[in-house]
Amino acid sequence: MPKLRGEAFWRETLRSAHYVVAPMVDQSELAWRLLSRRHGAQLCYTPMLHAQVFLRDANYRRENLYDEACPEDRPLIVQFCANDPEVFVQAALLAQDYCDAIDLNLGCPQMIAKRGHYGAFLQEEWDLLQRMILLANEKLSVPITCKIRVFPDIDKTVKYAQMLEKAGCQLLTVHGRTKEQKGPLAGVASWEHIQAVRKAVNIPVFANGNIQCLSDVEECIRKTGVHGVMSAEGNLHNPALFEGRNPLVWEMAEEYLEIVRKYPCPLSYVRAHLFKLWHHTLQVYQQLREELAKVKTLEGIVDVNRELKLRCQEEIANQKEGEKPKEGLPFFHWICQPYIRPGPKERCRENGDSGTEKGVRGKRALEEEEDGNSELLSKNKQKKKLRNPNKSFDPSLKPKYAKCDQCGNPKGNKCVFNMCRGCCKKRAFKEVADCPGHGLLFKTKYEKSLSWQLSQRGIQTPEISQRGDPEVGETAVLKEAGDS
Repeated sequence: MPKLRGEAFWRETLRSAHYVVAPMVDQSELAWRLLSRRHGAQLCYTPMLHAQVFLRDANYRRENLYDEACPEDRPLIVQFCANDPEVFVQAALLAQDYCDAIDLNLGCPQMIAKRGHYGAFLQEEWDLLQRMILLANEKLSVPITCKIRVFPDIDKTVKYAQMLEKAGCQLLTVHGRTKEQKGPLAGVASWEHIQAVRKAVNIPVFANGNIQCLSDVEECIRKTGVHGVMSAEGNLHNPALFEGRNPLVWEMAEEYLEIVRKYPCPLSYVRAHLFKLWHHTLQVYQQLREELAKVKTLEGIVDVNRELKLRCQEEIANQKEGEKPKEGLPFFHWICQPYIRPGPKERCRENGDSGTEKGVRGKRALEEEEDGNSELLSKNKQKKKLRNPNKSFDPSLKPKYAKCDQCGNPKGNKCVFNMCRGCCKKRAFKEVADCPGHGLLFKTKYEKSLSWQLSQRGIQTPEISQRGDPEVGETAVLKEAGDS
């Protein structure tokens, strides 16, 4: 049976999905997808998977896809990041039996994507993208889809989308922000760009950006004409977003934790989800925020969640008639609701002298400049600075390391061969030599092994030649054994 394409693929395989949960690294795992599906989501994406790692690492495949196979978790699209056509297609071939489509990530704007050369940092390499999609469309038994970010220029964005469609993309998700719009610099997504793409292509289009509640979904579909709407942060703060409900936070948290018991995932994922769900409440109960950050077991997280619930119920019991939500929130803090990310100016005001303890700024005060010279340090660097006030992050002050004679990487300071550990290990193994600086003791271990073997025969241990050639030592042993 030939694979479905375009509108037929969206209508029959994806069941005309309008409400879509975005691919989110470490956040759209199976347990969260199942929770979202229970509350209105019609289509989910896996977290972004690294094609090269997926191809070479069987454990990575099991942990991120194979072990998560679940009949209720369909339709499902698996998303990969990649920059090599063959690697992408080979990884997709290993995944296609567990999903309904393969998505190529062309939207990730983070620094790790720049370093790895994938995501939104491929959007200027149209020849490469054409080859990747053409090959995937030819080889895979499931459709190939793409998730992109826009260019500042609408016309270029439209041509970009048309190129992907021509190459074989069967569904396009358009995030209405450029790759520079991220973190506190995200700003408002452009639905105008999305509308222009929708009018210019003949394949289904999903919109992404500015989705905080169900009315946003309906308005986006009305204004842009897209087939469906994808949500990431809105879904994380309110998994019942697509139902048009704002439930009590502990209801969603308890339901999620029950699913996690059945479909376990790393504790870091669970903790991150509770930080999102309880975001507004944790601003009130800072001590419980610290406890949630430190807890080491699922039961510990359940206990913190229970304590948060009790605090909120006590607050509800003591509420005065006519009391309104504080801090300008649309609902009381114990109700699932959007988190509006403050812009740079607002965040700077929030994190002034009266900011958080010890002057540590909140979540990424500002994105670091790409050259690393921003005066505003990231949260991790601020923590390092607190531990060591004399620490400097100026690249010009970093020590210059001597290079390995073989490959150019920094060499070990005490390496007897003046090499990095990798090159040293190869040479020491080849020559049966020791390098105490790297803790490599091939010669010592060989001598001990030889000594033990000869002691069993009552033969005195010969000396290994100075150049470390094991054959010379073996010849001496054989000769001595023959003489005896």
